[in-house]
Amino acid sequence: MAATKTFRVLPGFNITLGFTLAYLSLIVLIPLSAVFLKTTSLSFAEYWHVVTAPRVVATYKLSFGLSLVAAAINSVFGLMLAWALVRYSFPGKRLVDALVDLPFALPTAVAGIALTALYAKNGWIGQYLDPLGIQVAFKPLGILVALVFIGLPFVVRTVQPILEDLDTELEEAATSLGAHRWQTFRHVILPILLPALLTGFALAFARAVGEYGSVIFIAGNIPMVSEITPLMIITKLEQYDYAGATAIATVMLMLSFTLLLIINGLQAWTSKRTGRDR
Repeated sequence: MAATKTFRVLPGFNITLGFTLAYLSLIVLIPLSAVFLKTTSLSFAEYWHVVTAPRVVATYKLSFGLSLVAAAINSVFGLMLAWALVRYSFPGKRLVDALVDLPFALPTAVAGIALTALYAKNGWIGQYLDPLGIQVAFKPLGILVALVFIGLPFVVRTVQPILEDLDTELEEAATSLGAHRWQTFRHVILPILLPALLTGFALAFARAVGEYGSVIFIAGNIPMVSEITPLMIITKLEQYDYAGATAIATVMLMLSFTLLLIINGLQAWTSKRTGRDR
């Protein structure tokens, strides 16, 4: 009996695989390799001195710490916003749905200037927060606000399609069995949404770590207080210290890759546990 030939939309596996690897190498692997190769001009002692300088370490803590916090905030409120857009009808729904994508289209510099104008001491919102002792602009809190702003669409647009495909009969069945709303959400809905939610978290975190334009205006850029790692890299480049800039960049790459690898591992684990990978 002759073997059945599998029909493929894109014929030529070897050609397509070769093109994919070549494209990936040109766009991703070669530039990243160049960053690591540039650091070879430094000895290990020089490299360690650059990447562990107190001012640089402070930027790591600020950038990665606030990026994780912003991604966590976006995971919660992004899920709530996606739920409202999918499950409810209300006046202006289409407008709200369109505004979710605004951080994608808005130039980052414009976003930074707008947020600074809003949250400065004399801004529309800042003038009411300042008497309460809450300072947003030119403080780490301002960086957090900017990172939440630019990261929210990643969570909403990742979770929204899963919610649209979610069969409401599952919730009705859980309710008929005596489960209240929190039990239904925790045991029925959340396990289905969790892989997509982790994906949105990872995308929001990745965007936040490398964000520069929207943060630079509202941060204040005070050393050891509100200075982010991308700004430190730019500062090194302006001083023509290319080796130092690439050294800091390699640390960002390794830390980001490690955190994203952990997040993707959690996503794969939750997908396998809930059976969504089948």
